[in-house]
Amino acid sequence: MTQPLGLLAELTHRCPLACPYCSNPLVLESRTDELDTATWSRVFQEAAAMGVLQVHLSGGEPAARRDLREIVAAARDAGLYTNLITSAIGLDAVRLAGLQKAGLDHVQLSIQDIDAGSADRIAGYGGAHVRKLAFARHVVQLGLALTVNTVIHRANIGNTPALVALAAELGAGRIEVAHAQYHGWALRNRDALMPTAEQVFRAMEQVEPLRAAYSDRLVIDLVVPDYYASQPKPCMGGWARRSLNVTPAGRVLPCHAAETIPGLEFWSVRDRDLAEIWSQSPAFQAFRGTEWMREPCRSCDRREIDFGGCRCQALAIAGDAREADPACALSPYHARMQDLARPVQHDAPLTYAYRGRPAA
Repeated sequence: MTQPLGLLAELTHRCPLACPYCSNPLVLESRTDELDTATWSRVFQEAAAMGVLQVHLSGGEPAARRDLREIVAAARDAGLYTNLITSAIGLDAVRLAGLQKAGLDHVQLSIQDIDAGSADRIAGYGGAHVRKLAFARHVVQLGLALTVNTVIHRANIGNTPALVALAAELGAGRIEVAHAQYHGWALRNRDALMPTAEQVFRAMEQVEPLRAAYSDRLVIDLVVPDYYASQPKPCMGGWARRSLNVTPAGRVLPCHAAETIPGLEFWSVRDRDLAEIWSQSPAFQAFRGTEWMREPCRSCDRREIDFGGCRCQALAIAGDAREADPACALSPYHARMQDLARPVQHDAPLTYAYRGRPAA
């Protein structure tokens, strides 16, 4: 059994934004259920003892936690590389400097589009884009590493080159061009978010020239959309192989969407040591390795490359988490996945359902 290298620490589900592609659960965990600082500190120590090298402090918006500086310090004390995944709302230059002094190594900033009007509409928060750009400059001025994260969908896919240029202008060392993954709230907005096949292929063709153009200053990571793929991605590097996720309330998941799969039993850091959960939790055992696989995965020569792809996607489209990921051309459900994309190519309106807000 491999050991995890990364820990996604979801500090809170509270968030000022209302992005239509949000991957958090439809029912969010409340502030009163969130783990306290001391528990997170213990989790970080247990993670480091297992061989985890880096912790991604996420949410929601982690800046909603008043004890964020103490949490960062606890991660640094455990010897972990600390990456803050943020919308920048709730952070300013002073608070950011405090996080750096506490041990913050890296900032991953979400940017929704190049135009403020479009970006703010996608985020569901007026004035967010301008604040994000100012925050990015504070990050670079302090000498912290900066990654720009852009979730790509129908409204912004045509701006992929401009988003790369913006990341370079801001001084980022990396940009993640990640097509929306249709879980959680994003599944509810799939018709409005899904780009056309023409848009997807055009954007993918643009990436290699962009990599060449920015090779001396910017790494461009591309996460392609599953709905137009022929081979599945090794989701999370394979179920329960390289990473784990702790929810705000302390449940430990093999991936952020694992709770969409009925029947899995998730253990909590409130009750058990992280190493015990990793090695013995029923949820982690469920799809670890290859023994659980059915055909065509069981006899496929890629079974230890993609590990069957995404279990949550298999559930959402095939109706069974043990089926082959429908992104695979060998899956009997591959055509169903393609059919789900076709109806939205020309006539679906760009109207988003926001959490707790009117559609827009």
